Amino acid sequence: MTTTLITGASSGLGAEMARQLAARGEDLALCARRTERLEELREEILAAHPERRVAVSALDVTDHEAVHTVVHALREELGGLDRVVVNAGLGKGAAIGTGRADANRETAVTNFLGALAQTEAAMEVFRAQGHGHLVMISSMSAMRGMPKSLTTYAATKAGVAHLAEGIRTELHGTPLQKKITVTVLYPGYIASEMNEKVQQSTPLMVPTDKGVRAMVAAIEKQVDSACVPALPWAPLSVVMKHAPLGVLKKLV
Repeated sequence: MTTTLITGASSGLGAEMARQLAARGEDLALCARRTERLEELREEILAAHPERRVAVSALDVTDHEAVHTVVHALREELGGLDRVVVNAGLGKGAAIGTGRADANRETAVTNFLGALAQTEAAMEVFRAQGHGHLVMISSMSAMRGMPKSLTTYAATKAGVAHLAEGIRTELHGTPLQKKITVTVLYPGYIASEMNEKVQQSTPLMVPTDKGVRAMVAAIEKQVDSACVPALPWAPLSVVMKHAPLGVLKKLV
């Protein structure tokens, strides 16, 4: 049996991951700022799967001391954490230099420094217990530098992907390589609260349950990295990485 901690679990991809992982037999530790929604999700999951254990905790990932305290407390409550999904994040942003440095700064602090705090806490747990699975939720926007409102967001998502790869590189060739695994997921357009404004403007958007099903499948396979859903995002990732700027700009 696997015990998985998910941050940003009160809505969107995090909440749906919790539902699907519970259905697959996993116990859960769910964290978010909105505890009312967490409690509702907990009751929903337990009603469908009364044999599951679901612990919940309020958490603002920009409070780095709180991240450490909450992760270790949930580990104690559940008797260990087999997997931590670094999912909490913001999608705010504006073109650089257009007077919305506050929005860009908030996104940078939450998405990168918050992810760093979560990763530090998770790896402390994994090193202490000698095993674990770190899952970093990046984004297809991390493939290249993105324009306008996506510039800061994309940069943070590239940063967290490199953070995860750095850990994987460190563990390579050591006794922990086979005991601590690191997965980076690059979701494309999956319906969620974060991208509601995008949903009407792209035919590539998939429903939350379908998109998360692809994410969960990749997580359970413990792949190094995956674009999810694989179609059309795996082939599009090649285009995004190598397209001239003019072509890239039209794509986004």
